[in-house]
Amino acid sequence: MSPRTLFPTLLLACLMASACQADRPAPQSAAPDASATAKDAAAAPGTAGTDASAVVHHESADPAGFDRKAFAGDFAGILPCADCPGIEMQLAIDPDGSFVLDETYQERDASFETRGTWTVDDQGQRLLLDPDSKDEPDRLFQIVSRDELRMLDSDGQPVDSPLNYSLRRR
Repeated sequence: MSPRTLFPTLLLACLMASACQADRPAPQSAAPDASATAKDAAAAPGTAGTDASAVVHHESADPAGFDRKAFAGDFAGILPCADCPGIEMQLAIDPDGSFVLDETYQERDASFETRGTWTVDDQGQRLLLDPDSKDEPDRLFQIVSRDELRMLDSDGQPVDSPLNYSLRRR
């Protein structure tokens, strides 16, 4: 087939294929309608525009036997610091799936607050903190007991150190 006859043939094939598609319904938009967005914002004040609203209104997929309300609470401890005496950490875990983590570096004028959502793995052994700001890394903690959390490294493994990486229920 010569290039002069190839182009019209391809054009005709494309037109026929698009004609076959005409009977299919148009795909629906994945964007939420304005009324649903307004209703969600009213139901969860302070979460509009964050990914936290998805968790607040989402049925949790907690592992069997995990009691979200009993687990929620405040945990605190002083974790090791490479260039200061320690980092005072206070973690408030709410049953609605949100958290607030306050970190204060001792002997420095540095404090940080992180807000976000939390989940528990399928076995109920690890706590994942997912910050609202995607500039901040996720944090993992081993659930040692109802009253103790132990910080894990970025790979989800225990920190290889004799130092204390635990937060205890207050």
